[in-house]
Amino acid sequence: MSTYIFSSESVGEGHPDKVADTISDAILDACLAIDPKSRVACETFVKSNMVVVGGEITIPKLQDKKKGTTKPIDEVLNVGKIIRDAVRGIGYINDDDVFHADKIFINNYLTIQSPDIAQGVDAAAADGKKTKEQGAGDQGIMFGYACNETPELMPAPIMFAHRLGRELTRIRKAGKLATWLRPDAKTQVSVEYVDGKPTRIVNVVISTQHAADVSHAEIEKFCIEQVIKKVLPKELLTKNTEYLINPTGKFVIGGPQGDSGLTGRKIIVDTYGGSGRHGGGAFSGKDPSKVDRSAAYMGRWVAKNVVAAGLAEKCEVQFAYAIGHPDPVSVHIDTFGTGTIDDSKILGGVLKVFSFKPADIVKQLNLLRPFYSKTTNYGHFGKEDADITWEKTDKAAALKKAIG
Repeated sequence: MSTYIFSSESVGEGHPDKVADTISDAILDACLAIDPKSRVACETFVKSNMVVVGGEITIPKLQDKKKGTTKPIDEVLNVGKIIRDAVRGIGYINDDDVFHADKIFINNYLTIQSPDIAQGVDAAAADGKKTKEQGAGDQGIMFGYACNETPELMPAPIMFAHRLGRELTRIRKAGKLATWLRPDAKTQVSVEYVDGKPTRIVNVVISTQHAADVSHAEIEKFCIEQVIKKVLPKELLTKNTEYLINPTGKFVIGGPQGDSGLTGRKIIVDTYGGSGRHGGGAFSGKDPSKVDRSAAYMGRWVAKNVVAAGLAEKCEVQFAYAIGHPDPVSVHIDTFGTGTIDDSKILGGVLKVFSFKPADIVKQLNLLRPFYSKTTNYGHFGKEDADITWEKTDKAAALKKAIG
């Protein structure tokens, strides 16, 4: 038998990096609500009582094409209100919060997108551009992954870590049980595999920010009894499972007061917890013309349908783009020896059923909508929500038919 232990972590909405992601996606959604064809690349930095946003935004609907100008961002978006509402939604509203929705200082450095980038991405002719089709927003490699370890067709460790974080947030926002909970939190789950199958949970780590007047014993008991044992599979928890709750003993100072946060630093949390490979591009704050985001969603859709079709127990799809070019420069399928047929045949079926062109990805997954705030926390994959279109397994039958 082959035995190993694999660990994955998740972070709560109040983690500094997730605060930054949440703000970036809130600004993206505000732009798409005005014009679905908005181009957005928004980065956020948070520290202490300060928020800095920067990047490039173009809202075509508000452009004066004759003059070749567009309205300043501040005339179109109430950036300050968007940021404060996002921070308030996370829960930084306690009187003792240094990082507080109503007290933060905001520095706005959002500008208009470079026309040099726009001409390569737009579906139009341009000097030196080889096609009139919409091209990829950047060069890069993207991965999609799925496996049959959980009902969501996701790796077990990351899904278990997300469940813990989501439950902590649910309880905190309900405001009835454990009123001492604060927004910042991290969770981690280690799972033992035997012959590639999850067999038991070896240990669980929860670090949650809390009010100063609660004891460690109360936090530990609550996290074990009301969170871990409520949301993790009972059959995988054993008498030997180790629980490490706030291992430092105290976590009062958290969030941007305790650490800085930056958009895009939790790419493994956002994807597969390290089980699948990652292309390196972050998601939050980017409109779907950026293939870092949209193509990663496409990869998940493809991989999940391969597994849902029973063609493999695990599937990873990798593809790559050149900026401004509509077709991927490569597409690769790897089922890690779990495929019921040869990987090359699965790839052939995938190429018949799915189109990897950026414009087609946007159309197939209906990505020009202001729904991205739903994706920000607890992973961009493995969620059951009608808006999260890349989680559908609606192409499984077509894949089997295409492969024959």
